[in-house]
Amino acid sequence: MPDHDQPMTGPAAADERPPAVPGSPAPAPAAPELAPPAMPPASPAMPPVPPPMRPAPPAAPREIDADWRRVSPKHVVVEVVGSVIGSGITVAALLVAGTWLDLPVLWWAAAAIGAIALVAIALEPRRVRSIGYRLRADDLVFRRGIMFQRQVAVPYGRMQLVDITRGPVSRALGLADLKFVTAAAATAVTLPGLPLEEAERLRDELVALAETRRAGL
Repeated sequence: MPDHDQPMTGPAAADERPPAVPGSPAPAPAAPELAPPAMPPASPAMPPVPPPMRPAPPAAPREIDADWRRVSPKHVVVEVVGSVIGSGITVAALLVAGTWLDLPVLWWAAAAIGAIALVAIALEPRRVRSIGYRLRADDLVFRRGIMFQRQVAVPYGRMQLVDITRGPVSRALGLADLKFVTAAAATAVTLPGLPLEEAERLRDELVALAETRRAGL
């Protein structure tokens, strides 16, 4: 005979539930599963902050003239005439004094001065070629000299007067000298041997630059 005491297995056993007892409360429904809280959307990545910009170093003063400007070659005639007149008067005076006073030493002095004057006259073309000037952003630079060269920088803001002078020989050759008067006597500069048109143009340009610099101060 079959054994009726064996437990039942399978789906039939899973569906078998104990019968509800009358008057007992109904079982509470199962709590619904809570969904996990939604995560806020990720913020977009911030771009990297660039390092602070350092101020650029001040630019070097720009030079208006790339090279030195030279004076007119005709200025050699002015210098030679001046040297001849000056040394000639000195030599003549010494010769007359030596003859009048019968002092041969004065004759030797006249000869020495005449020789020095001849050497100086021979070097006049080279000395005139050494004269030059340059306009820069804030000042004018002037140079002259062969063995002992001198350079002077005249700031535009310090110029008080720009004057044009002309001697008899310079007028005959159409030349002029440009003189800059500043607050300091040591920086007074005279540009010799400029053509008259260039001297007038340069004077007007320097006066305008000086007024602009003084207004900026």
